[in-house]
Amino acid sequence: MARSVELKDDDLLESDEEEVETAKPPKTDNEIENAYNNLSFRVIYQSNNFFLPQIHDLIKGKEVLNLRPEYQRRLRWPNKKKSKLIESLLLNIPIPPIFLYEGDLARYEVMDGQQRLNAIHEYLENDYPLIGLEELSFLNGKRYNELSPTVKRGLDRASISAIVLLKETKSAQSDPFKVRRYVFERLNTGGESLNPQEIRNSIFRGKFNDLIIKLARNDVFCRVFGIPPYTETDESEYYENPERQANTTYRTMNDCQIILRFFALLDDANIKGAMRTILDNCMKRNRDTSPEQLSEFEDVFNTVINACDKIFEGHPFCLHPDEKGKQRISIALFDACMVAIYRRKNNIDHYIANGLQIQTKVNLMLTTNLELLTGKANTAQSIKDRIRAIGNILDATV
Repeated sequence: MARSVELKDDDLLESDEEEVETAKPPKTDNEIENAYNNLSFRVIYQSNNFFLPQIHDLIKGKEVLNLRPEYQRRLRWPNKKKSKLIESLLLNIPIPPIFLYEGDLARYEVMDGQQRLNAIHEYLENDYPLIGLEELSFLNGKRYNELSPTVKRGLDRASISAIVLLKETKSAQSDPFKVRRYVFERLNTGGESLNPQEIRNSIFRGKFNDLIIKLARNDVFCRVFGIPPYTETDESEYYENPERQANTTYRTMNDCQIILRFFALLDDANIKGAMRTILDNCMKRNRDTSPEQLSEFEDVFNTVINACDKIFEGHPFCLHPDEKGKQRISIALFDACMVAIYRRKNNIDHYIANGLQIQTKVNLMLTTNLELLTGKANTAQSIKDRIRAIGNILDATV
Protein backbone atom coordinates (compact mmCIF):
# COMPACT_ATOMS: atom_id res chain seq x y z
CA MET A 1 0.00 0.00 0.00
CA ALA A 2 1.44 3.34 -1.00
CA ARG A 3 1.62 5.89 1.79
CA SER A 4 -0.23 9.17 1.50
CA VAL A 5 2.10 12.12 1.09
CA GLU A 6 1.81 15.74 0.13
CA LEU A 7 4.23 17.34 -2.31
CA LYS A 8 5.07 20.51 -0.45
CA ASP A 9 6.55 22.35 -3.40
CA ASP A 10 5.09 20.67 -6.46
CA ASP A 11 4.96 24.09 -8.11
CA LEU A 12 8.70 23.62 -8.55
CA LEU A 13 8.05 21.04 -11.24
CA GLU A 14 7.87 23.84 -13.77
CA SER A 15 8.51 27.55 -13.63
CA ASP A 16 7.93 30.33 -16.09
CA GLU A 17 10.66 31.23 -18.51
CA GLU A 18 12.91 33.98 -17.19
CA GLU A 19 12.94 37.26 -19.05
CA VAL A 20 15.84 37.66 -21.42
CA GLU A 21 17.04 40.65 -23.34
CA THR A 22 15.78 40.54 -26.91
CA ALA A 23 16.77 42.32 -30.07
CA LYS A 24 15.12 45.64 -30.89
CA PRO A 25 11.85 44.84 -32.71
CA PRO A 26 11.25 46.23 -36.22
CA LYS A 27 9.03 49.30 -36.36
CA THR A 28 8.51 50.44 -39.94
CA ASP A 29 6.37 48.55 -42.44
CA ASN A 30 9.47 47.75 -44.52
CA GLU A 31 11.32 46.41 -41.50
CA ILE A 32 8.33 44.31 -40.49
CA GLU A 33 7.92 42.90 -44.02
CA ASN A 34 11.63 42.09 -44.27
CA ALA A 35 11.54 40.36 -40.90
CA TYR A 36 8.50 38.31 -41.95
CA ASN A 37 9.95 37.38 -45.35
CA ASN A 38 13.25 36.31 -43.79
CA LEU A 39 11.72 34.02 -41.20
CA SER A 40 13.44 30.65 -41.24
CA PHE A 41 10.81 29.20 -38.91
CA ARG A 42 8.00 27.98 -41.13
CA VAL A 43 5.51 25.18 -40.65
CA ILE A 44 4.80 23.13 -43.76
CA TYR A 45 1.78 20.88 -43.53
CA GLN A 46 -0.85 19.04 -45.52
CA SER A 47 -4.37 17.90 -44.72
CA ASN A 48 -5.73 14.39 -45.22
CA ASN A 49 -8.90 12.49 -44.48
CA PHE A 50 -8.80 8.88 -43.32
CA PHE A 51 -11.66 6.40 -43.22
CA LEU A 52 -11.79 4.54 -39.91
CA PRO A 53 -10.67 1.19 -41.37
CA GLN A 54 -7.64 2.98 -42.84
CA ILE A 55 -6.76 4.36 -39.42
CA HIS A 56 -7.17 0.91 -37.92
CA ASP A 57 -4.83 -0.62 -40.50
CA LEU A 58 -2.20 2.11 -40.02
CA ILE A 59 -2.15 1.68 -36.26
CA LYS A 60 -2.21 -2.11 -36.41
CA GLY A 61 0.61 -2.23 -38.95
CA LYS A 62 2.85 0.05 -36.84
CA GLU A 63 4.97 0.78 -39.89
CA VAL A 64 3.53 4.15 -40.90
CA LEU A 65 1.73 5.54 -37.83
CA ASN A 66 3.36 5.50 -34.40
CA LEU A 67 0.65 5.81 -31.76
CA ARG A 68 2.54 4.82 -28.59
CA PRO A 69 0.03 6.48 -26.24
CA GLU A 70 1.85 5.45 -23.06
CA TYR A 71 4.69 7.80 -23.90
CA GLN A 72 2.47 10.79 -24.60
CA ARG A 73 -0.04 10.72 -21.81
CA ARG A 74 -0.88 8.27 -19.07
CA LEU A 75 -4.48 9.35 -18.74
CA ARG A 76 -6.66 6.96 -20.70
CA TRP A 77 -10.20 7.70 -21.78
CA PRO A 78 -12.87 5.62 -20.00
CA ASN A 79 -15.10 3.46 -22.17
CA LYS A 80 -18.00 5.90 -21.90
CA LYS A 81 -15.94 8.68 -23.45
CA LYS A 82 -14.67 6.33 -26.17
CA SER A 83 -18.26 5.30 -26.87
CA LYS A 84 -19.33 8.94 -27.22
CA LEU A 85 -16.68 9.40 -29.88
CA ILE A 86 -17.95 6.37 -31.82
CA GLU A 87 -21.49 7.73 -31.52
CA SER A 88 -20.35 11.10 -32.90
CA LEU A 89 -18.74 9.37 -35.87
CA LEU A 90 -21.91 7.36 -36.56
CA LEU A 91 -23.96 10.57 -36.41
CA ASN A 92 -21.49 12.32 -38.73
CA ILE A 93 -20.81 14.99 -36.13
CA PRO A 94 -17.51 16.80 -36.92
CA ILE A 95 -14.72 16.08 -34.47
CA PRO A 96 -11.44 17.98 -34.16
CA PRO A 97 -8.62 16.93 -36.49
CA ILE A 98 -5.66 14.93 -35.30
CA PHE A 99 -2.14 16.29 -35.71
CA LEU A 100 0.69 14.11 -37.01
CA TYR A 101 4.40 14.79 -37.32
CA GLU A 102 6.45 13.29 -40.13
CA GLY A 103 9.51 12.03 -38.26
CA ASP A 104 10.90 10.12 -41.23
CA LEU A 105 9.63 10.29 -44.79
CA ALA A 106 6.15 8.74 -44.84
CA ARG A 107 6.41 7.71 -41.16
CA TYR A 108 4.25 9.66 -38.73
CA GLU A 109 4.05 10.24 -35.00
CA VAL A 110 0.88 11.39 -33.24
CA MET A 111 1.26 14.88 -31.81
CA ASP A 112 -2.34 15.40 -30.79
CA GLY A 113 -5.30 13.05 -30.99
CA GLN A 114 -3.83 9.83 -29.68
CA GLN A 115 -6.82 9.34 -27.34
CA ARG A 116 -9.24 9.55 -30.28
CA LEU A 117 -7.12 7.25 -32.44
CA ASN A 118 -6.78 4.78 -29.61
CA ALA A 119 -10.55 4.78 -29.01
CA ILE A 120 -11.20 4.08 -32.71
CA HIS A 121 -8.53 1.39 -32.91
CA GLU A 122 -9.74 -0.41 -29.79
CA TYR A 123 -13.35 -0.37 -30.89
CA LEU A 124 -12.53 -1.83 -34.29
CA GLU A 125 -10.51 -4.45 -32.41
CA ASN A 126 -13.67 -5.33 -30.41
CA ASP A 127 -11.95 -4.37 -27.16
CA TYR A 128 -14.96 -2.68 -25.57
CA PRO A 129 -18.76 -2.46 -25.97
CA LEU A 130 -20.53 0.84 -26.48
CA ILE A 131 -21.97 2.32 -23.29
CA GLY A 132 -23.78 5.49 -22.30
CA LEU A 133 -25.04 6.34 -25.80
CA GLU A 134 -28.00 8.71 -25.91
CA GLU A 135 -29.05 9.27 -29.53
CA LEU A 136 -28.08 5.71 -30.49
CA SER A 137 -29.01 4.03 -27.21
CA PHE A 138 -30.11 0.90 -29.11
CA LEU A 139 -26.40 0.25 -29.79
CA ASN A 140 -25.42 0.15 -26.12
CA GLY A 141 -23.66 -3.11 -25.32
CA LYS A 142 -22.58 -3.68 -28.92
CA ARG A 143 -19.00 -4.34 -29.90
CA TYR A 144 -17.89 -3.64 -33.46
CA ASN A 145 -18.29 -7.25 -34.60
CA GLU A 146 -21.82 -7.24 -33.19
CA LEU A 147 -23.05 -4.27 -35.23
CA SER A 148 -25.58 -4.91 -38.00
CA PRO A 149 -24.15 -4.73 -41.55
CA THR A 150 -25.79 -1.35 -42.21
CA VAL A 151 -24.46 0.26 -39.00
CA LYS A 152 -21.05 -1.25 -39.56
CA ARG A 153 -20.91 0.21 -43.08
CA GLY A 154 -21.96 3.57 -41.65
CA LEU A 155 -19.03 3.49 -39.23
CA ASP A 156 -16.60 2.22 -41.86
CA ARG A 157 -17.32 5.17 -44.12
CA ALA A 158 -16.88 7.70 -41.29
CA SER A 159 -13.66 9.65 -41.54
CA ILE A 160 -11.37 11.73 -39.42
CA SER A 161 -9.24 14.60 -40.70
CA ALA A 162 -5.51 14.82 -40.06
CA ILE A 163 -3.13 17.74 -40.28
CA VAL A 164 0.36 16.48 -41.03
CA LEU A 165 3.43 18.57 -40.22
CA LEU A 166 5.84 17.58 -42.96
CA LYS A 167 9.51 16.81 -42.58
CA GLU A 168 10.35 19.95 -44.58
CA THR A 169 9.20 22.10 -41.65
CA LYS A 170 12.18 24.03 -40.32
CA SER A 171 13.05 26.29 -37.41
CA ALA A 172 15.53 29.11 -37.08
CA GLN A 173 17.99 26.77 -35.43
CA SER A 174 17.10 23.79 -37.67
CA ASP A 175 15.86 22.20 -34.47
CA PRO A 176 12.85 19.90 -35.04
CA PHE A 177 12.20 19.79 -31.30
CA LYS A 178 11.57 23.53 -31.27
CA VAL A 179 8.98 23.15 -34.02
CA ARG A 180 7.23 20.34 -32.24
CA ARG A 181 7.17 22.22 -28.93
CA TYR A 182 5.70 25.30 -30.60
CA VAL A 183 2.91 23.21 -32.08
CA PHE A 184 2.29 21.19 -28.92
CA GLU A 185 1.96 24.31 -26.81
CA ARG A 186 -0.69 25.67 -29.16
CA LEU A 187 -2.76 22.51 -29.43
CA ASN A 188 -5.82 22.06 -27.28
CA THR A 189 -8.11 20.25 -29.67
CA GLY A 190 -9.14 17.51 -27.27
CA GLY A 191 -9.81 19.82 -24.32
CA GLU A 192 -6.99 18.24 -22.27
CA SER A 193 -3.77 20.10 -22.94
CA LEU A 194 -0.52 18.24 -22.54
CA ASN A 195 1.55 19.50 -19.64
CA PRO A 196 5.29 20.25 -20.08
CA GLN A 197 6.45 16.78 -19.04
CA GLU A 198 3.91 15.07 -21.30
CA ILE A 199 5.20 17.22 -24.14
CA ARG A 200 8.77 16.23 -23.28
CA ASN A 201 7.87 12.57 -23.32
CA SER A 202 6.34 13.05 -26.75
CA ILE A 203 8.99 15.08 -28.53
CA PHE A 204 12.12 13.61 -26.92
CA ARG A 205 11.36 9.95 -27.45
CA GLY A 206 14.36 7.71 -27.17
CA LYS A 207 16.40 5.54 -24.86
CA PHE A 208 17.02 8.28 -22.28
CA ASN A 209 13.31 9.01 -22.07
CA ASP A 210 12.65 5.27 -21.73
CA LEU A 211 15.16 5.13 -18.88
CA ILE A 212 13.38 7.91 -16.98
CA ILE A 213 10.07 6.04 -17.28
CA LYS A 214 11.80 2.87 -16.08
CA LEU A 215 13.41 4.61 -13.10
CA ALA A 216 10.00 5.96 -12.07
CA ARG A 217 9.23 2.35 -11.11
CA ASN A 218 12.01 2.24 -8.51
CA ASP A 219 10.51 0.78 -5.33
CA VAL A 220 12.03 3.38 -3.02
CA PHE A 221 11.01 6.26 -5.28
CA CYS A 222 7.41 5.03 -5.51
CA ARG A 223 7.15 4.54 -1.76
CA VAL A 224 8.61 7.95 -0.92
CA PHE A 225 6.38 9.82 -3.38
CA GLY A 226 3.26 7.81 -2.59
CA ILE A 227 2.90 6.10 -5.97
CA PRO A 228 1.28 2.63 -5.94
CA PRO A 229 4.04 0.06 -6.54
CA TYR A 230 4.58 -1.84 -9.77
CA THR A 231 3.66 -5.42 -8.98
CA GLU A 232 2.30 -6.51 -12.37
CA THR A 233 4.06 -9.21 -14.32
CA ASP A 234 2.54 -8.18 -17.66
CA GLU A 235 4.42 -5.18 -19.08
CA SER A 236 1.23 -3.69 -20.48
CA GLU A 237 -0.80 -3.98 -17.29
CA TYR A 238 0.85 -1.10 -15.44
CA TYR A 239 -0.58 1.34 -17.94
CA GLU A 240 -4.13 0.39 -17.04
CA ASN A 241 -3.55 0.18 -13.27
CA PRO A 242 -6.52 2.09 -11.78
CA GLU A 243 -4.74 2.92 -8.51
CA ARG A 244 -1.87 4.59 -10.32
CA GLN A 245 -4.25 6.34 -12.72
CA ALA A 246 -5.90 7.87 -9.66
CA ASN A 247 -2.52 9.07 -8.36
CA THR A 248 -1.91 12.68 -9.39
CA THR A 249 1.88 12.42 -9.39
CA TYR A 250 1.77 9.42 -11.72
CA ARG A 251 -1.12 10.57 -13.91
CA THR A 252 0.49 13.91 -14.71
CA MET A 253 3.92 12.31 -15.26
CA ASN A 254 5.36 14.39 -12.43
CA ASP A 255 7.16 11.24 -11.28
CA CYS A 256 9.17 11.28 -14.52
CA GLN A 257 9.75 14.99 -14.18
CA ILE A 258 11.14 14.62 -10.65
CA ILE A 259 13.61 12.01 -11.88
CA LEU A 260 14.56 14.17 -14.85
CA ARG A 261 15.41 16.95 -12.38
CA PHE A 262 18.07 14.71 -10.85
CA PHE A 263 19.89 14.24 -14.15
CA ALA A 264 19.39 17.86 -15.19
CA LEU A 265 20.99 19.24 -12.02
CA LEU A 266 24.02 16.96 -11.73
CA ASP A 267 26.40 19.59 -13.12
CA ASP A 268 26.34 23.20 -11.90
CA ALA A 269 27.25 24.34 -15.41
CA ASN A 270 23.84 23.14 -16.64
CA ILE A 271 21.86 24.94 -13.92
CA LYS A 272 21.01 28.17 -15.69
CA GLY A 273 17.82 29.80 -16.87
CA ALA A 274 14.31 28.66 -15.97
CA MET A 275 13.60 25.10 -14.84
CA ARG A 276 11.74 24.32 -18.05
CA THR A 277 14.82 25.26 -20.05
CA ILE A 278 17.08 23.25 -17.75
CA LEU A 279 14.92 20.14 -18.16
CA ASP A 280 14.53 20.54 -21.93
CA ASN A 281 18.27 20.97 -22.34
CA CYS A 282 18.90 17.79 -20.35
CA MET A 283 16.63 15.83 -22.71
CA LYS A 284 18.41 17.32 -25.72
CA ARG A 285 21.89 16.53 -24.37
CA ASN A 286 21.01 12.91 -23.78
CA ARG A 287 18.90 12.07 -26.82
CA ASP A 288 21.84 10.18 -28.38
CA THR A 289 23.33 8.83 -25.16
CA SER A 290 25.23 5.57 -25.51
CA PRO A 291 23.96 2.32 -23.95
CA GLU A 292 26.97 2.36 -21.62
CA GLN A 293 26.12 5.84 -20.35
CA LEU A 294 22.46 4.91 -19.92
CA SER A 295 23.49 1.90 -17.84
CA GLU A 296 25.67 4.15 -15.71
CA PHE A 297 22.78 6.60 -15.26
CA GLU A 298 20.52 3.78 -14.11
CA ASP A 299 23.06 2.43 -11.64
CA VAL A 300 23.85 5.83 -10.14
CA PHE A 301 20.22 6.85 -9.69
CA ASN A 302 19.35 3.58 -7.96
CA THR A 303 22.47 3.78 -5.81
CA VAL A 304 21.87 7.36 -4.72
CA ILE A 305 18.15 7.06 -3.94
CA ASN A 306 18.77 3.85 -1.99
CA ALA A 307 21.50 5.67 -0.05
CA CYS A 308 19.12 8.53 0.75
CA ASP A 309 16.55 6.02 1.97
CA LYS A 310 19.08 4.43 4.32
CA ILE A 311 20.56 7.70 5.57
CA PHE A 312 17.11 9.03 6.46
CA GLU A 313 15.82 5.65 7.68
CA GLY A 314 13.03 5.26 5.15
CA HIS A 315 11.88 8.90 5.19
CA PRO A 316 14.10 10.89 2.83
CA PHE A 317 13.21 14.35 1.50
CA CYS A 318 10.68 14.91 4.29
CA LEU A 319 9.85 18.24 5.86
CA HIS A 320 8.53 18.52 9.40
CA PRO A 321 4.85 17.48 9.58
CA ASP A 322 2.34 20.29 9.22
CA GLU A 323 -0.07 21.36 11.97
CA LYS A 324 -2.35 18.46 11.07
CA GLY A 325 0.50 15.96 11.25
CA LYS A 326 0.53 15.38 7.48
CA GLN A 327 3.78 14.10 6.03
CA ARG A 328 5.20 16.45 3.39
CA ILE A 329 7.77 15.62 0.72
CA SER A 330 9.92 18.41 -0.67
CA ILE A 331 11.04 18.20 -4.29
CA ALA A 332 13.59 20.90 -3.57
CA LEU A 333 15.05 18.74 -0.79
CA PHE A 334 15.03 15.76 -3.18
CA ASP A 335 17.10 17.81 -5.63
CA ALA A 336 19.58 18.91 -2.99
CA CYS A 337 20.10 15.54 -1.29
CA MET A 338 20.25 13.47 -4.46
CA VAL A 339 22.65 15.74 -6.32
CA ALA A 340 24.87 16.46 -3.31
CA ILE A 341 25.26 12.74 -2.60
CA TYR A 342 25.84 11.98 -6.28
CA ARG A 343 28.72 14.45 -6.34
CA ARG A 344 30.23 12.60 -3.38
CA LYS A 345 29.20 9.10 -4.38
CA ASN A 346 32.56 7.61 -3.40
CA ASN A 347 31.68 8.34 0.25
CA ILE A 348 28.18 6.85 0.24
CA ASP A 349 28.99 4.06 2.69
CA HIS A 350 30.38 6.62 5.13
CA TYR A 351 27.24 8.75 4.88
CA ILE A 352 25.01 5.74 5.53
CA ALA A 353 27.07 4.86 8.60
CA ASN A 354 26.68 8.46 9.85
CA GLY A 355 23.04 8.81 8.88
CA LEU A 356 21.85 9.97 12.30
CA GLN A 357 24.33 12.84 12.32
CA ILE A 358 23.24 13.91 8.82
CA GLN A 359 19.55 13.66 9.77
CA THR A 360 20.11 15.87 12.82
CA LYS A 361 21.85 18.60 10.81
CA VAL A 362 19.28 18.55 8.00
CA ASN A 363 16.44 18.76 10.54
CA LEU A 364 18.17 21.74 12.16
CA MET A 365 18.43 23.45 8.77
CA LEU A 366 14.73 22.77 8.16
CA THR A 367 14.07 24.65 11.38
CA THR A 368 16.45 27.56 10.87
CA ASN A 369 16.43 27.99 7.08
CA LEU A 370 13.29 26.32 5.78
CA GLU A 371 12.91 28.67 2.84
CA LEU A 372 16.24 27.55 1.36
CA LEU A 373 15.19 23.89 1.37
CA THR A 374 11.60 24.30 0.21
CA GLY A 375 12.36 26.20 -2.94
CA LYS A 376 10.36 29.40 -2.48
CA ALA A 377 13.07 31.08 -4.51
CA ASN A 378 13.29 28.67 -7.43
CA THR A 379 16.08 30.45 -9.28
CA ALA A 380 19.14 28.76 -10.70
CA GLN A 381 21.22 30.28 -7.91
CA SER A 382 18.87 29.08 -5.18
CA ILE A 383 19.03 25.55 -6.61
CA LYS A 384 22.82 25.68 -6.45
CA ASP A 385 22.65 27.08 -2.90
CA ARG A 386 20.43 24.20 -1.72
CA ILE A 387 22.74 21.59 -3.22
CA ARG A 388 25.74 23.33 -1.67
CA ALA A 389 24.05 23.51 1.76
CA ILE A 390 23.39 19.77 1.85
CA GLY A 391 26.89 19.18 0.48
CA ASN A 392 28.35 21.13 3.39
CA ILE A 393 26.48 18.91 5.83
CA LEU A 394 27.84 15.81 4.12
CA ASP A 395 31.38 17.18 4.07
CA ALA A 396 31.24 17.85 7.81
CA THR A 397 30.77 14.14 8.47
CA VAL A 398 33.92 13.05 6.65
